[in-house]
Amino acid sequence: MKGRYRYVIAGGGLAGASAIKGIREHDSEGSIVLLGAEAHRPYDRPPLSKKLWLGKKKVEDIFIGSPEFYEKNRVELMLGKKAVSLDARARELRDEEGRVYGYEKLLIATGCQPRKLDIPGADLRDVCYFRTLDDYFFLREKVFDGASAIIIGGGFIGSELAAVLSVNKVSVTMVFPSAYLCNRVLPEALGQSVQRGFIDRGIRVLANTTPMAFEQKEKKFSVLTKERGALECDILIVGAGVSPSAGLAEGALLKTGDGIEVNSRLQTSDADVYSAGDVASFPYRELGERKRVEHWDNAMSQGKLAGENMAGADKEYDYMPYFFSDLFDFGYEAVGEVSSRLDVVSDWQVENKKGVLYYLKENRVRGVMLCNVWDRVEDARALIRKKEIVTADGLKGRIR
Repeated sequence: MKGRYRYVIAGGGLAGASAIKGIREHDSEGSIVLLGAEAHRPYDRPPLSKKLWLGKKKVEDIFIGSPEFYEKNRVELMLGKKAVSLDARARELRDEEGRVYGYEKLLIATGCQPRKLDIPGADLRDVCYFRTLDDYFFLREKVFDGASAIIIGGGFIGSELAAVLSVNKVSVTMVFPSAYLCNRVLPEALGQSVQRGFIDRGIRVLANTTPMAFEQKEKKFSVLTKERGALECDILIVGAGVSPSAGLAEGALLKTGDGIEVNSRLQTSDADVYSAGDVASFPYRELGERKRVEHWDNAMSQGKLAGENMAGADKEYDYMPYFFSDLFDFGYEAVGEVSSRLDVVSDWQVENKKGVLYYLKENRVRGVMLCNVWDRVEDARALIRKKEIVTADGLKGRIR
């Protein structure tokens, strides 16, 4: 079966859904089809590890656009249809059932996939590599008062899930090989402080610990570690990072690296094929280098601009996306390059609780983290854009 469309969107996440809005701002008539590998219509991903567990949102609140939105915008939704191959010369996309979608403009917004561990037992059926709404439903069914969970990974997703599961009366153990939580973005003093907060709330934190194998016996898991022997639990979750789902582009010989490489207008090496969201490697103008950003704000803004450009807008993506996290009473918003490998200047109002972190390279601000400091993201963006030479003393009180 074959159909032809003006616009084909491969990917049913936030970037794909946002592209619809961008297209319709410039083209009210062109035919649109969106293929989503999941059976659900597009939804926001952050609540899966945050507000859904805390009772601050219901599942029906996280969907992007009602069924009427897609009907009004004349979008053909092909849910549960994974795109598996692309013939860029013929301008045709094929799904796993063999249906072919001809296009004039294509957006690849296929996001990322969880990184699987390369250890025995990593593919056991009930190991949860948490990423999707179905993973949330799966985990919800496993959670009960007094249940025990082991979370492999001490980054964003592992830390967020540990926090919300402990609030839901699950006994949580975290296992990760680094020295402290979120070590890629947090300087050591802050990371250790956040980690102590987890421990004070009853979470067992096993830093510097490497999983070697998983076993499952009836309803129990056993996690064999190199440093601490075997650990048992009812629920086993892996949050070991993600990899860009760039297979469509790779198969079509489009330029890829860490993701699908696009220009400032979000075009791939084929001018009729665009990419946006977690999978896209784009020129981050303010940082002067190519980046791939795996966060909500980038997916939304980049997806919308890709849609606009597919419909002829010819705009550059010069936006500086921000990201955020909530770990019990420690919440933050951040923008730019936030890496613990950079020089970090801390300006605390309350030590390791409230204040601003400045991430510097060659005495210029590359990134800013606002720790329990709100509504200052624009100030942070402005400081990064200035690219001025700064000193630690000169940054004190700069953003409050």
